[in-house]
Amino acid sequence: MRGQNRREPRSKSRRHGTRRPVLSAVVAATIGAMTLGALALPAASAARPDAVQRSLNALVRDSGTPGALASVRGREGRDLTYTAGIGDLATGAPVPVDGQVRIGSNTKSFVAVVVLQLVAERRVSLEDSVDTHLPGLVRGEGIDGRHIKIRHLLQHTSGLPEYSSHLGDDVRYYAPRELLATALRHPAEFAPGKSWKYSNTNYVLAGLIVQKITAHPLADEIDRRVIKRLGLRHTYFPAPGDASVKGPHPHGYYRESAKTPLRDVTEIDPSWGWAAGQLISTNSDLNRFFTALLAGRLLPSTQLAQMRATVPAEATFGPGARYGLGLVSRPLRCGGLSWGHGGSFPGYETRGGVTDDGRAANVAVTTQLTGAAPRRSLERAVDAALCR
Repeated sequence: MRGQNRREPRSKSRRHGTRRPVLSAVVAATIGAMTLGALALPAASAARPDAVQRSLNALVRDSGTPGALASVRGREGRDLTYTAGIGDLATGAPVPVDGQVRIGSNTKSFVAVVVLQLVAERRVSLEDSVDTHLPGLVRGEGIDGRHIKIRHLLQHTSGLPEYSSHLGDDVRYYAPRELLATALRHPAEFAPGKSWKYSNTNYVLAGLIVQKITAHPLADEIDRRVIKRLGLRHTYFPAPGDASVKGPHPHGYYRESAKTPLRDVTEIDPSWGWAAGQLISTNSDLNRFFTALLAGRLLPSTQLAQMRATVPAEATFGPGARYGLGLVSRPLRCGGLSWGHGGSFPGYETRGGVTDDGRAANVAVTTQLTGAAPRRSLERAVDAALCR
């Protein structure tokens, strides 16, 4: 999964209660040959493409993604937006500037902020066991919630198995406890605190703990504590059964293999990601969120320092990467570190980061990338934006 939410949408679907078929768009329209069309110049300038625009153009040309979009804030504080490729292969519509995308595992950073705010409010401790708040819920082969700390969940050191590898063929509505139950049918990866391995199950449990402590839905707590507080006007947690993307957005596509056509998977039930990856946002909102987070606008200094205390995570996030509490640091070619997360969800992939001196960049593409080379290209695009 390379540290992001990764599931393969299947062609069959079913109704869940009154919910719509989540892959109706996939079944209805299979896209044949993809054409690149015109590569859009940055919205901020019609001059010769700069390094960011060239990197987006290369992503569309070389990685097989129909579209790409980016938002960048430089050292001087100027905001620039970029697009490349096509936003809707069926109509030929362009990629909307700063359009909404499914941000996948970036959701984890939002959830970690909520948990750490509760820590600052002394309603929970990072040293609490899972059983402190969800007694008896987490048991399995080598798995005991009495020995798994909340810190282990946020830093992926719990050893909990990955649920998303075992969900079956249908992309449908999943209740959070159903996701957890799927994971608990499989053995632990290691004893809590003894190693590191990325698992979406950790954040499903973190979300359940937030709901238990606050007696409110996780979506409401994220909205109140983060989204409204920062004025993130284009960020939201889809309601149960909502398979749509509300605002202007590029369509997201999926390809079974290099020999199969692209399928439109824009409308898909996102509940399988829940606290691990359900949010929808824009590149500029993600820049605003991570900038505010690093500037101390969401957490007291003690909790922010805990969030930034990292362990090696190169196996999942690449050379030099380290993982904190829902936060990833990566080295930049121009020196220093970027802080962010990244996310992958059927139809979309995002990477980005901010620096301590105020630079910010986020890049999204409209396919879920497979293979090391396309992902490296996406990460190089972020690097080019932050080092421009």
